[in-house]
Amino acid sequence: MSTRTDQSLRTRWLAVIVLSAAQVMIILDQNIVNVALPAIREDLAFSQANLVWTVNAYVIPFGGLLLLAGRLGDLIGRKQVFLAGLALFIAASAAAALADTQELLLAARFVQGIGGAVTAAGLLGMIVTIFPEPEHQAKAIGVYGFASAGGGAAGSVIGGVLTDALGWEAVFYVNVPIGLAVAALAWRLLPADRGVGLRAGADVIGAALVTSGLMLAVYTLVETERYGWGSPRTLGLGALAAVLVAGFFWRQSKAAAPLIPLRILRSRNVAGANLAQALMVGAAFGFMYFTVLYLQQVLGFTPLAAGLAFLPAPIVIAVVSMAVAPRLLARFGARPLVLTGLPLMVVGFVLFAQMRADGSYAADVLPGMLTAPLGFGLTMPALMSLGMSDSRPEDAGVTSGLFNTAQQVGGAVGLAVLSTAVAARTDGLLEQGRSTAEALTGGYRTGYTIAAVFVVVGLVVAATMLKTRKAEAVEAEVERVA
Repeated sequence: MSTRTDQSLRTRWLAVIVLSAAQVMIILDQNIVNVALPAIREDLAFSQANLVWTVNAYVIPFGGLLLLAGRLGDLIGRKQVFLAGLALFIAASAAAALADTQELLLAARFVQGIGGAVTAAGLLGMIVTIFPEPEHQAKAIGVYGFASAGGGAAGSVIGGVLTDALGWEAVFYVNVPIGLAVAALAWRLLPADRGVGLRAGADVIGAALVTSGLMLAVYTLVETERYGWGSPRTLGLGALAAVLVAGFFWRQSKAAAPLIPLRILRSRNVAGANLAQALMVGAAFGFMYFTVLYLQQVLGFTPLAAGLAFLPAPIVIAVVSMAVAPRLLARFGARPLVLTGLPLMVVGFVLFAQMRADGSYAADVLPGMLTAPLGFGLTMPALMSLGMSDSRPEDAGVTSGLFNTAQQVGGAVGLAVLSTAVAARTDGLLEQGRSTAEALTGGYRTGYTIAAVFVVVGLVVAATMLKTRKAEAVEAEVERVA
């Protein structure tokens, strides 16, 4: 009996590792391309304005389809949906690497985004289903949390190494062998599951509203840097996206088989964790984006050197999220970790906001590079635990998709706001006669300052909305008695 139990536990842990590897690959692909953009621009003759679509063509379908993909996993079966998304992602990665025109590359990136969304949407839901036991679940979420955070931070490192050594095509080719290995292991290790059936929640109208609304919202956000926040185009598309999303929630309140049961959003922990995460991730996207630019454009680092300069971030996140956070989560609960980690992130961004045009890596980058990831590594596993805390087994996929959607929309909103502020500050300093290095540095300092404000707002949300472990126990007892 003990041997069987040990084998079952080992198999479940291997399954979590495989799912986390898939998450690393998906998240990595969002950032690994950034370092390769100059090489892609030169090889495929992109204009500077069109180059950004190498990133946006992936982000828009990815952010728009996560919610629908998560629900499809609940209805059809999470393992089947995961493997289908992974196959699409692998094929699109190979197509992107082989692309010899702008159009082919952008089309491949769009399909990559679809495959990435279908693959990633239900991952967290599968993990909490594999490990329902609180102790094991905390550790599993810690591993997955590192995959999410560490994959993003490692993207710049790996992108720099691959681009310098093998060319920009390698940042897409690398997904093929990794994806095939993940698919083969997932086929063997993931437990077979049957969804509740399409009749239990095939809300076609709701699916059309939420997917079109989210994709239009992400598209509008990523285009604000080009058109501005106050332009008629931005305001019009933003209003239309809001109407579509509002229509979706109205539809969910009336549908006999809603795509998302609204009781999920009535949970203070789920709503608070998603909102706090969106603010935190919006700040973190700015950290990764502006730090790479500061290293290359101000300090003169090569792409490879800039990538290697990011190594402390994934190392800190790995140690904290996998070794430290699970123990603290099991002992103290999620809320104290969030209220500890977010202030550490604020300190990290404040340190970055002191950077100088004539600065150095050791003095201007490394202190923040150690502090902000420390806070992120503590906070993300705790928010994941809270974000999934009130979900039922039949809703785990859509709750997971909701958490991932908040992450992507938060990142898109954050980066759009921060990029606009940085560009405005940089242009203003250039008009005052400052040098390019001084103007760029001044812009980045503004971006880090606003990122710190984002996290402070997230801290307020967490302090006011997230429940303590005692409050959760009281509510559970009331429900039991009722």
